[in-house]
Amino acid sequence: MIILGVDPGSRTTGFGLIDNQLDRMVYIHSGFLKIKGDRLPERLGQIYQQIEAVIATYRPEHLSIEQVFMHRNADSALKLGQARGAAICAAYQAGLEITEYAPREIKQAVVGKGAASKDQVQHMVKHLLGLRAPLQEDEADGLAIAICHAQFYATQQKTGIDAKLLKRRRTRRR
Repeated sequence: MIILGVDPGSRTTGFGLIDNQLDRMVYIHSGFLKIKGDRLPERLGQIYQQIEAVIATYRPEHLSIEQVFMHRNADSALKLGQARGAAICAAYQAGLEITEYAPREIKQAVVGKGAASKDQVQHMVKHLLGLRAPLQEDEADGLAIAICHAQFYATQQKTGIDAKLLKRRRTRRR
């Protein structure tokens, strides 16, 4: 199963593709989209078109994407939400299964703690995928989101229970 992880941004959008096999995750490709232009509609169109091109090239079955978190600046949060929307629309149009994860869930899945630093995430992504070359920050985040989905999906397949639903039930009981 090929998973496309997307770390959305209105200026830089990171992405990573992995093949989630039964016993391991295999790195396919990663990168970041440098979005140009002054007008937001133009930038959103670029995100849509470039994610659409990545999907057409690599044919993933799943898109995993970071949920919006509240910035100190409401304008930044709105732009982030719109960038997410452009990527989600491209994936929806291509028929991908779409799953969203909170930043803390992603860090927890990759590093083991929800308050991990960007450096820790980059280090663990490289370690888990056996990569040696340096990763750009947004690119590493895109791969981390794909890894997070691979882990949640594997848990769901093994147990027959939606891992995110199970996690929420445990949290409520405490």
